[in-house]
This record gives sequence, C-alpha cells and structure tokens, in this order.
Amino acid sequence: MNETHTAAAPWEAPVASNAQRLYTVTRADLPLHCPMPGTTLWNSHPKVFLAVEKKGGARCPYCGAEYLLRDE
Repeated sequence: MNETHTAAAPWEAPVASNAQRLYTVTRADLPLHCPMPGTTLWNSHPKVFLAVEKKGGARCPYCGAEYLLRDE
C-alpha cells in the first residue's frame, strides 16, 4: 500500500530525507526538486529538478520517489 504525502512546509520540522515514496505536489511547489524542502540533507542525494508539468508526474532518478502534480 502506498501512502500519499504532501510536501512539507518550510516552517514544519524536518522529515527524514527520501523517507516517503509518493509525494503529491501542487503548482505552488514548482520548480520541483528532490529532495523536497524541509527534509534533512545530510543523508540525501544531490538536488535534482523534476519536470512534472507536462505529464503530471515524475520519478526521481536517484531515490525513485514519485511525484504527482495535483491541480489546486
């Protein structure tokens, strides 16, 4: 079973980097990159920008996390 999580807001406590496998993002999160803002970076991969606008989703080539673009 996959859980869908929204992106962490900058004021929220950091979450473990790449701990989630499925992220739901909105246009407010663009430009989108993995790892997401609010995640710890010490155990993460380099930042990579992901184009979700055309297909409505993307997968991170480093960690395999999936990102789905949700219309607001």
